[in-house]
Amino acid sequence: MERRLALGIDFGSLSGRAMLVDLATGAEAGLVVCPYQHGFIEDVLPASGAKLPPDWTLQDPADYLAVLAAVPDLLTQARADASEVVGVGIDFTASTVLPVRADGTPLSFLPAFRTHPHAYVKVWKHHAAQMYANRINELARSRGETFLSRYGGRVSSEWLLPKLMQILEEAPEVYAAMDRLVEATDWIVQQLTGQEKRSSCAAGYKALWNKREGYPAPGFFGELDGRLADVVTTKLSPHVFPVGSRAGTITAAAASLTGLLPGTPVAVGNVDAHVTFPAAGLTRPGQLLMILGTSTCHLLLGEEEKAIPGICGAVEDGILPGYWGYEAGQPCVGDLFDWFVHTQVPPSYHEEAANRACSIHQVLREKAMRLGPGESGLVALDWWNGNRSVLADADLSGLLLGMTLTTRPEAIYRALIEATAFGSRLIVGQFEAGGLPVHDIHACGGIAARDPFLMQIYADVLGRPIRVSANRQAAALGSALYGAVAAGPGRGGFPDIEAAVNSVPQVPGTVYEPDLSHRGVYEQLFACYSQLHDWFGRGGHDIMKRLKALRLEASLP
Repeated sequence: MERRLALGIDFGSLSGRAMLVDLATGAEAGLVVCPYQHGFIEDVLPASGAKLPPDWTLQDPADYLAVLAAVPDLLTQARADASEVVGVGIDFTASTVLPVRADGTPLSFLPAFRTHPHAYVKVWKHHAAQMYANRINELARSRGETFLSRYGGRVSSEWLLPKLMQILEEAPEVYAAMDRLVEATDWIVQQLTGQEKRSSCAAGYKALWNKREGYPAPGFFGELDGRLADVVTTKLSPHVFPVGSRAGTITAAAASLTGLLPGTPVAVGNVDAHVTFPAAGLTRPGQLLMILGTSTCHLLLGEEEKAIPGICGAVEDGILPGYWGYEAGQPCVGDLFDWFVHTQVPPSYHEEAANRACSIHQVLREKAMRLGPGESGLVALDWWNGNRSVLADADLSGLLLGMTLTTRPEAIYRALIEATAFGSRLIVGQFEAGGLPVHDIHACGGIAARDPFLMQIYADVLGRPIRVSANRQAAALGSALYGAVAAGPGRGGFPDIEAAVNSVPQVPGTVYEPDLSHRGVYEQLFACYSQLHDWFGRGGHDIMKRLKALRLEASLP
């Protein structure tokens, strides 16, 4: 009997992962991982050698096409015939945007713009648009715009509109040349189908679009900047399509690149965090999902719309049809740990890891496990990439308090893990204070799958069991499920995402139970974290922003 396979392609922060899923068993039939050749472009633009200003993070869209070009190898590895692939689903980090021509050609591919930084992809962690986010927030408050309440009271610099404004203000020639500013998830779908189909998930969470009202009114955009009055029709698109629907089918050109058959259904694109919710087998309110990776995203369903301060998105049908999908997050988790091991850990620790043929993270974990809660004497704020929730302020920065001449690297490592756990606890509390109960907590993502030490700290800090998905490629699995939904029952897929979740078997994961003996110390540490959080983040002192302003001033030519 011919297999029924679905292809999910997950475009993460530093690599893309294409996975074939056997729809009868839920098993991974094949996987290829493609690191992006250029990674994050944060210091120097390779095409020109020009130094980038602080808080810039770019990528080269050619790296994304290389992921699509790896699909033939995936088919070979899985011993799969292209005829067995019933549908394709795509997910991407967001808001990750790029300026393109009408046919989807990125401006960075054109010789005239190859050396222009504003022609490249602006990744989600590009925070250089904060001043434009501030202007959007000020105007929205002064006008009493209702959309602001759906985003916790504040628009983030990570989203589409601040980045679009940055291009308009700082590179009007790029703004004039681009026919569209698109989310990368929509751009990949266009590369596969030849059609621009904007995702309701990306538009809802990252571009201020609403299922009932559409985008903010032209009057808002016009008052923001007269040149933006018609931005929806000239640079975006008024046409937005629900996730799970079919965006189109594989074109002849895409078939040549991927080895898939022309006519294979392709789902409307999705956001990487949100597509993992059904992949984890979750379908109802009260189930909170943490996706732990470079950053962490917290997702929760609700049956009605609620305005919750600091929760950075409430979108109808944004996660699953029939519910309001609520999103919060921390922009610096795996990024924080990587920064620490690459810049702060002494050579002797790296030598130990090399001698033992293990990762530096394993060495630090083992040493940190010997310390009990509070034994380090440290507490940290996890704001190395700014704060997404609940303060939504990219101008905030990291803090480590309590160091002495006896402080060791493993103590700092543990304190940084605890800081990210405290940030998650604050988010859970904000959900519940806003009227959205959290009955149980689930986790997935690379860190959740491979770091039991971290997950135990999270369970201890949150004081609740945490269920970790057994699937290490949850986003790719979720995209594959949506690809099967786009195919529909007539082509071997499913009528909707709930049917897909119920039909594809789930592999039991790991449950981390909180150690109640740690509760008292973590209550005290969380109180310290909360006091620092409010002092530096809620007006107690603006020293972080003053320091950032000095850094920016010093970096100017």
